[in-house]
Amino acid sequence: MKTLALSFLQWSVITGTMFAAEATPVPVKKDIPYADPPLERQVLDVYAPAGAKDLPVVVWIHGGGWQTGDKSSVQEKPKAFVAKGFVFVSVNYRLLPQVAMGDIIRDVAKSVGWVHKHIAEHGGDPKRLFIMGHSAGAQLAALLCADEKYLKAEGVSFADVKGCVPVDGDTYDVPEIIAVAAARRKAEGKPDPKFGHREKFGTPEQHVEYSAITHVAGDRGIPPFLLLHVADHPDVTAQAQRFGKALKEAGVTTTVHGAANTNHTNINANLGVAGDASTRALWDFVEACLKR
Repeated sequence: MKTLALSFLQWSVITGTMFAAEATPVPVKKDIPYADPPLERQVLDVYAPAGAKDLPVVVWIHGGGWQTGDKSSVQEKPKAFVAKGFVFVSVNYRLLPQVAMGDIIRDVAKSVGWVHKHIAEHGGDPKRLFIMGHSAGAQLAALLCADEKYLKAEGVSFADVKGCVPVDGDTYDVPEIIAVAAARRKAEGKPDPKFGHREKFGTPEQHVEYSAITHVAGDRGIPPFLLLHVADHPDVTAQAQRFGKALKEAGVTTTVHGAANTNHTNINANLGVAGDASTRALWDFVEACLKR
């Protein structure tokens, strides 16, 4: 009896089975230090298509409550952005409580500074940067793109940042979310957390300083914003609308997009997935920004 040898791909077609392993992996260079000398977690990953040259760049900041998370948690985003002609960079940063919030902010700014200085070596255009992040990363992205001093200290101008996309953040106005959460706990008879936003962000003065909304002004060259949030969550909706209103009043091009039928985890995980409404809003936003 003659044996018919089938390739893995042929077998997949015949059986109607699709295997993720068949997908071509996105080229990536991992654990590149962005500080000199680098401290723990001051590293980033660069995803770039073969032969890349002068491509726009996304810098992605992971979430995790400023205490957990990792640059490897990027789901479909590298594949989706590289397919669209971008270089995608995912960054790590030091975490609470080992360091203070100010150290985290400066770590992320330093990573953007490294990208600006070195991304041309990986096929990216340092003058076409997009800064994005989810949850805690949304707060960090928004702050870097509203308060110019952090990027300026690393040699990066707002003119080089073509857009900012914070995803489902609840801390664009830190004093406001602290007050809302405290009132809710009081009404429900619940105790205060031992290490909540109040403690994470430091002193009352730092609560204000680390709020992106504090720094919004019309004469600072703030880049365009796309604020993605879960539509049926009251806290992230209120924060996005409040921050978006301040940006618009300052003359900053801003879109606030509430995502229906999703949650805090899935709005992030589905970015880059075909047919996802937030992804469509994202592509429309970056395309418009690149035309400016």
